[in-house]
Amino acid sequence: MWRERALKGVLVLVGLLFLLGIYPTTVTLWHHDRSGDTDAMMLSIYFVLGVFLLMAAKNPAAHRSLIAFAAWSSFAHGVVMGVLAAQIPAERTDLIFGTAVLAIIGVALIALAPAKGSNEGVALPGDVGMSVAARRT
Repeated sequence: MWRERALKGVLVLVGLLFLLGIYPTTVTLWHHDRSGDTDAMMLSIYFVLGVFLLMAAKNPAAHRSLIAFAAWSSFAHGVVMGVLAAQIPAERTDLIFGTAVLAIIGVALIALAPAKGSNEGVALPGDVGMSVAARRT
C-alpha cells in the first residue's frame, strides 16, 4: 500500500517536472533561437512523457511498460549527459546536475515499479480474446 502511494507521488512529481519542459521549448521556438533546437526537441518528448506519467499515476499497475520506459530512458539520457559533462568543461556543472536528477528519477521508478503480477484484474489489449475464450469453456 505505501509503495503504490509512493509510486503515485513519484509519477505525479516526475510528470509535473517533465511538463515544465514546455516553457523553455516554447521560448526557444518563439524567439527562433537556433542554439536551443536540440534542447527543444528533447524537452518536447519529455513534456509528452510527463502527460502520460500523470495519467499513469491513477493506476500504475496498468502502466508498467510506460514506467519502465520512463526509468530506462532517464538512465540512457543521464549516461549521455555524463559523457558530455566530461567533454564540455564549460557546461560540466549543469550536465552533472542533470545526470544526477535523471539517475534519481530512474532509480525511484525502478524501485517502486509495480510487480509483474500486480496488474491482475486489469484488462490488457492482448487479454481480451483470452478472456472471451476462457468464458466459453
